[in-house]
Amino acid sequence: MAETDGLLAAAQSYAETFTHGDLPMRPRRPVAIVTCMDARINLYELFGLREGDLNILRNAGGAVTDDVIRSLVVSQRRLGTREVLVIQHRDCGMRVVREEEFFADLESEVGQRPPWALGEFGDPEDEVRAALARLAASPFLAAGSSARGFLYDERTGRLAEVGPPAAAR
Repeated sequence: MAETDGLLAAAQSYAETFTHGDLPMRPRRPVAIVTCMDARINLYELFGLREGDLNILRNAGGAVTDDVIRSLVVSQRRLGTREVLVIQHRDCGMRVVREEEFFADLESEVGQRPPWALGEFGDPEDEVRAALARLAASPFLAAGSSARGFLYDERTGRLAEVGPPAAAR
């Protein structure tokens, strides 16, 4: 059985006992989290969350891209969120992927380079600070909103706060 077939069977079982159809679109908590797509980061367990609690935005590296800012603006201005948590993790694959090599491989395979940036980075704490700086620089996020950054250690399950960018200290 293909993995997708197993996932679809689980989705069917979930639907058979589904009891959350009355949840409002607006999250219960005014919080949005930006984090990596890494499967080892289980935000629901980490924060004791349930369906409907908050907005979660995930991508490779937990990058604060224009698209993430777009989603945060919608989250804030239409869904009422005001707090943003940016969570990086120590063993992120984006620390070891090199854009030039990755794009050369893609170009060799498909005949062209992608139009987007890959988002490689070195130190995850520096990346958290850079993400916080990008959020602070956006004129589109709601006035009075806040953003804090964290580093998750996938070996211990611990979360540590990362200080603000140097310019904001």
